[in-house]
Order: sequence, then C-alpha cells, then structure tokens
Amino acid sequence: MLELAAWNSFYVITGSSAGALTGLQFVVMTLIAERAPPRSEEAGPAFATPTIVHFGAVLLLSAIISAPWQDAVPITALWGLIGLVGVVYCIIVARKMRIQSAYNPNAKDWLFYALLPMVAYALLACRHLWLSHI
Repeated sequence: MLELAAWNSFYVITGSSAGALTGLQFVVMTLIAERAPPRSEEAGPAFATPTIVHFGAVLLLSAIISAPWQDAVPITALWGLIGLVGVVYCIIVARKMRIQSAYNPNAKDWLFYALLPMVAYALLACRHLWLSHI
C-alpha cells in the first residue's frame, strides 16, 4: 500500500477536478436545454452523457484509491471491473455516435469520445490482470 500512498494527492486533485467539471457540464447542459437545436436529443447520449460518465468514473476511481484498504487486491479488482465496464460503455458510445443523425462526427470526435476513453479503460482492465499475477 505504500506504493499508492505517494499518489494519494494526485487522485484527490483529479477527483475534485472531475467533480467540478461534472457540475460545470450540468450547467452547460441546462443552458443548452433552454435553446436546444433540432434533433439534439439524438446527440446527447453520444456526446454529452459520455463526458459525465467518464468524469464519474474518475471520481469513483479516486474514491476507491483514497479508501483505507488493508491490501491492494480489492483496489486492483475494482479498477479492473471499472475498466471492463468502461470498454463496454465505449463500444456503446461509438455505436450511438454512428447512428445519431444530428451531427456528423469527425476524426477528433472519434478519437476523444470513443478511442482514447476505450484505451484508458482497457489499460485499467489489463493493469488488473497484470497485478493479479504478481
């Protein structure tokens, strides 16, 4: 557990930032809802909801790492589970991005809304598998 103690402040900072950004996202969504463009309800699940889910995942990861665990096994198991669920969620998001017709996603959208989050979640899942064999 001493290896993780040095990173505690990093995760606290990351988690609090994700909380603030999640609140900001809700403010932006409220302002957009007042003047919603046509068919915006199609694009929300593909672009706005994943942002909130990813910030929520960072908050959950921060809470898990900050808990006073006696062993690192539950931490790696929970992080691995979050990684697997995140990969599945990213596949769902990519499908929603493809079928929605309100906006035509460009390469940056695919990179930042589908590919990079999926890689991050896959690394979490793989890290669990690697740590469980040590």
